[in-house]
Amino acid sequence: MFSLSIGKLRHLQQCSTPNGALAILALDQRNNLRQALNPDNPDAVTFADMVAFKREVVANVGRAACAVLLDPEFGAAQCIQSGALSGQTGLVAAIEATGYTGDPTARESQILPGWSVAKAKRMGASAVKLLVYYHPDVPSAAGIEALVRQVAAECDEHEIPLFLEPLSYSPDPARKKLSPDERKYVVLESARRLTPLGVDILKAEFPLDTVIETDEVRWLEACQQLSAASVVPWVLLSAGVDFDTYLRQVIVACHAGASGVAAGRAVWKEATTVTGEGRQNMLMGTSRRRMERLTEVCDALARPWTDFFNTPDIEENWYAAY
Repeated sequence: MFSLSIGKLRHLQQCSTPNGALAILALDQRNNLRQALNPDNPDAVTFADMVAFKREVVANVGRAACAVLLDPEFGAAQCIQSGALSGQTGLVAAIEATGYTGDPTARESQILPGWSVAKAKRMGASAVKLLVYYHPDVPSAAGIEALVRQVAAECDEHEIPLFLEPLSYSPDPARKKLSPDERKYVVLESARRLTPLGVDILKAEFPLDTVIETDEVRWLEACQQLSAASVVPWVLLSAGVDFDTYLRQVIVACHAGASGVAAGRAVWKEATTVTGEGRQNMLMGTSRRRMERLTEVCDALARPWTDFFNTPDIEENWYAAY
């Protein structure tokens, strides 16, 4: 077990249920959200359009979650300033630039210019999230691992938890997607290699392609392998699947040892296709009920994140040496 500082302990408490389940609403999408809001002309989506959508989702759905994951460009400060993000809801702030640099077959990630762990902590974030494109067998893997170590060290300095989101990809330019066996290998190996580098929470892809593999016994086995590979708690991202599929994945994942969810498009994606009163009704109704259901399932079934960490002993006059 890892030791957890008092600052990280407090911040993770802000992101979880009393039972230690992490139920997070994910809304840090940038380019993907532009595409969803205007598939025919994403470039026509304005800064104001992006901010307005995020504020509306957070205001209507955020209270059903324990924490909300937002980006600094269109969401984090804007949702605090407007009151859309409740003071009783945790804030996980993304710190990476959207997209990737380098060769598409050896992708490189970078911190958003002008942004940092220190700034996220200063503006009141409960945690930070770093997304990296990672394949263990490509030349850029070592650079990604170095970036994770660097950000983890900064998070330790500021006593703020690090959520790491490794996304798999195909290093073969002739194939856009990994084969099912390759996907499982990359997801499990990413957890095995990256979580010991100072990560506090892993934000993981489902290890199987559930369109191809429909047997939930196989799902459970793969998620149990993911739990064994990760040395820290992991939460399941939704990766754009429909809600019913995601809910099935979440139930299996929690039975296999997952500590919760970071649920994005599975909760709110239909709201991008409507405007005005239709969007408001969608978010207040369907989207909120989905997030409530996910929080209930995680609170009942997820493995508490507290199982993974030793908490500090608080001795007399602890503050003097803090």
